[in-house]
Amino acid sequence: MKFINQMEPWHGQEEKRAMLKYLNSGGWLMEFKKTREFEEMICNFTGAKYCSVVNNGTVSLFIALKALEIGLGDEVIVPNLTMAATPNSVILAGAKPVFVDIEEKTLCLDVNLVEKAITKKTKAVIHVSLNGRAGELLKLKKLCQKKKIFLIEDAAQAFGSFYQGKHLGTYGIIGSFSFSVPKIITTGQGGALITNDKKLFEKILKIKDFGREKAGEDHYSTLGWNFKFTDLQAVIGIEQMKKINWRIKRKKQIYQLYKKYLAKIPQVKFLDLNLKEAVPWFNDLYVPNNKQLKKYLKEQGIGSRLIYPALNSEPAYKVRGNFPISQKIAKQGLWLPSSSFLTDQQIRYICQKISNFYEKN
Repeated sequence: MKFINQMEPWHGQEEKRAMLKYLNSGGWLMEFKKTREFEEMICNFTGAKYCSVVNNGTVSLFIALKALEIGLGDEVIVPNLTMAATPNSVILAGAKPVFVDIEEKTLCLDVNLVEKAITKKTKAVIHVSLNGRAGELLKLKKLCQKKKIFLIEDAAQAFGSFYQGKHLGTYGIIGSFSFSVPKIITTGQGGALITNDKKLFEKILKIKDFGREKAGEDHYSTLGWNFKFTDLQAVIGIEQMKKINWRIKRKKQIYQLYKKYLAKIPQVKFLDLNLKEAVPWFNDLYVPNNKQLKKYLKEQGIGSRLIYPALNSEPAYKVRGNFPISQKIAKQGLWLPSSSFLTDQQIRYICQKISNFYEKN
């Protein structure tokens, strides 16, 4: 069996035909009608009133912070276990990320610890739906309302995931998605912001286009940058969106197969995932020796990926404090192959190799 990558993008004949048709039509490549069509599809799918797509997920979080006028002297609470883009966007905006530990069952922010971390400088909390999980999102939203601080949703890993009937990303004042290669749909790079606040949406549009009052007219009513999308990416995204429902179904099937085939291995643990609403971005499991298992799987022709490190211990941050849950999860979490086109045969092979590893150890 050829090497099984941990993740691969899936684009087929539909994307190729759509791209050729667009190029033959004389499309200008830049952000225009196809981008608007892609944004409309995202609105219809998530239930949000407004959507603006930008060049990547990190930028989308930065724009969200700037639209909310968060910057120098402000604090933003972020989870200690997340992709670096979450705190980095806060730093890019000029504010200070305040790291808070997570819940072990959901890998989302521990709301009780969030409440303790709020100060007079706290302007927002960024909730990260790690692998499609919502955690105590409603409780967190109530806390933010009580403290009069903004709730931003980093739902980069949660496109297609819902919580109590609402799409993740629609609970906060702004929700952010990523369409980088590993995501359930991809445009190569790309991100999106959704909101139900019209005035906030209008600010987002200005910030992503140099601060212009109107597109193409060089009058700058606010400070902005060039974070625009392209119609080339949108053409791909439109075709990817047409496949989203099938991919959601397949992602859930793959997760269930992993759990089925690994159920009898006592060293392997899975976190609860409500598959009626949540879609696993990656297939995550938790073992006492994730680095050794990763090395063994690579020797067997299987790619895997360690879960994120606890950010407080990373050289880029060096944050003091006690973060026992994120430290524990970082030592145990492993993402298995998770491509939508992974076959049942490949999944059985992967699980057999994991079983062999623990029989030998």
